[in-house]
Amino acid sequence: METNPIKYTAIGLMSGTSLDGLDIVCCDFKKTNNNWKFEIISKQSIDYHEVFRKKLKNTVHLSALELLVFHNQYGTWLGEQVKQFIDQNNLVIDFVASHGHTVFHQPEVGLTYQIGSGQHLANACSQKVICDFRSNDVSLGGQGAPLVPIGDQQLFGAYDFCLNLGGISNISFELDKQRIAYDISPANMLLNYLCTPIGKTYDKGGKIAQTGNVNQKLLDKLNALAYYQLPFPKSLGYEWFIENIIPILDHTDDTTENLLHTAVLHICDQISLAVKNTKKENTKILITGGGAKNEFLINTLKQKLRSIATVVIPPVSIIDYKEAIIFAFMGVLRDRKEINCLKSVTGSSIDSSSGVTFFPS
Repeated sequence: METNPIKYTAIGLMSGTSLDGLDIVCCDFKKTNNNWKFEIISKQSIDYHEVFRKKLKNTVHLSALELLVFHNQYGTWLGEQVKQFIDQNNLVIDFVASHGHTVFHQPEVGLTYQIGSGQHLANACSQKVICDFRSNDVSLGGQGAPLVPIGDQQLFGAYDFCLNLGGISNISFELDKQRIAYDISPANMLLNYLCTPIGKTYDKGGKIAQTGNVNQKLLDKLNALAYYQLPFPKSLGYEWFIENIIPILDHTDDTTENLLHTAVLHICDQISLAVKNTKKENTKILITGGGAKNEFLINTLKQKLRSIATVVIPPVSIIDYKEAIIFAFMGVLRDRKEINCLKSVTGSSIDSSSGVTFFPS
């Protein structure tokens, strides 16, 4: 029995591939009797304005010099947001844990790169910063993704599956006493891309998609992509989307409604296959991320999983901030030099404690 529970107060930052904005959350973490629990203290989501969103989207096309300059600028911007957040909420914290914004993710060639300079961030908010959680795992032969399963295991272990519907859908679960996780398919990244021609950033509630009809030829092409046949561990990035999905969409002549409808069916097809392939029955699936608010997607997924699983939609605070919460938790584990990257998830040669620490000047 532990007489003095371990406590941390940390801020987590998350900017996802769906480019919808920056999530900031402050949490208290407490470990008692070998069990971690958390409580959300403050939270905020900051939308990217259109010019900034376009710049983030186009970072993959910048020159090396331009990318490095923006890396530093974005780190300063993150730090400024954190400072305002701390001041507005009168917070006293141990550190900031930042995911950064992924520009390149090509683990097959040993590369993953998230912009948002840790030193610039630390200097701008005058706080200790832990960031760059992916590079170490990739250097050890891993995918560097997904990383949230350590939090799924230790903070959300009551659920059989944790499914996140962000820019990319990813899933986490226990198999043979090991945590397994991988990226399933594009999710909001795909749906948001299809909304661009009609002047929208996303399809709220899936209402547009719901009015469409399936384009079977398109659905068959998407479901036949080679990635879906690969064994896990595996992960996706925006470059894969550009190379594999966009050419198919650009050669498909159909209405936005039908394209969105078909995209939702594709996402749900791949998720349901991922769940069914585990051979688990009568399970509970926790769904978080922006896609959990897409009623058409969730209802479609419930229909496909109705015989084997119960879908659980948590409170909005968990839907919106689960990834930021877990990156704050990963920072806690890194600060304690404890394992926060699992080889069973990423395919790395060893479990590791990943993240780089920066101190303000």
